[in-house]
Amino acid sequence: MRCKAIIVATFLLTLLSLPLWGQGMRGPMMNGESTGMPAGQKLPGLEFVGIEQHLNAEVPADLAFRDELGNPVKLGDYFGKGRPVILNLGYYQCPMLCGEGLTGSLKVLTFELGKDFDVVTVSFDPHETPDMAATKKRDIMRRYGRKGAEQGWHFLTGPAESINALTKAVGFQFQWDEKTQQYAHATTIVVLTPDRRIAQYFYGVEFPPKDLRLGLVEASQNKIGSVTDQMLLYCYHYDPRTGKYGAIISRLLSIAGAATILILGTCVFIMYRADSSAQHKAMRRAT
Repeated sequence: MRCKAIIVATFLLTLLSLPLWGQGMRGPMMNGESTGMPAGQKLPGLEFVGIEQHLNAEVPADLAFRDELGNPVKLGDYFGKGRPVILNLGYYQCPMLCGEGLTGSLKVLTFELGKDFDVVTVSFDPHETPDMAATKKRDIMRRYGRKGAEQGWHFLTGPAESINALTKAVGFQFQWDEKTQQYAHATTIVVLTPDRRIAQYFYGVEFPPKDLRLGLVEASQNKIGSVTDQMLLYCYHYDPRTGKYGAIISRLLSIAGAATILILGTCVFIMYRADSSAQHKAMRRAT
């Protein structure tokens, strides 16, 4: 009876473990989508705002910037260390939530900033200064609240030619709005591999820690993370349309099927041993 109950429970769990498919998946709003506007047309003032994905493209290493201390640096200085890099584009005088959502998401991760991965925040406003970058860094570090994190999170400013080359390389589009005296820009981060290739885009003001963790593990070519992360990456894959990780139904079915066969096989073996033992005892009593 116990094995029968296990078999029934296993069957039910197998059904419940399957994700609900058939629900539409949508990516970030682009080209007027979800605004009631025709495809390819954007809202007034946002004609040049959006993200054009360049997955697997290489960002230039020789772009000149200055760090928050005013030191001249090259973008390539933050790569080649065997760990992935999160590129965060914004501007330091942004009145919105530039950088704050990323800070909250990173606080949840157990990865060590500066050891497992780096973050490079770049202002796309060529008029901003290293002093502004330093002020922003102090605020972010206070919010992040982890000792030593300042070694792994870098805040850059630079000339228009470097900014334009970087934003073009990653497909980041923005524009100045004279009416509001602010920049209109997308809210996204770009995860880069240690060799400066674009691995993933994540959209929104805040970023799901699970997706961000898997993105860093995958971009590192599995050099960081745990066995659990490897198992999750076997069952989930990055979907560029949504900027999220989704389940691979065929692999989930394979795992569920293998687990079912294993449990059923175990129950059959236990029942066979129990029957053999009962028959042996009956034969002993008969003799």
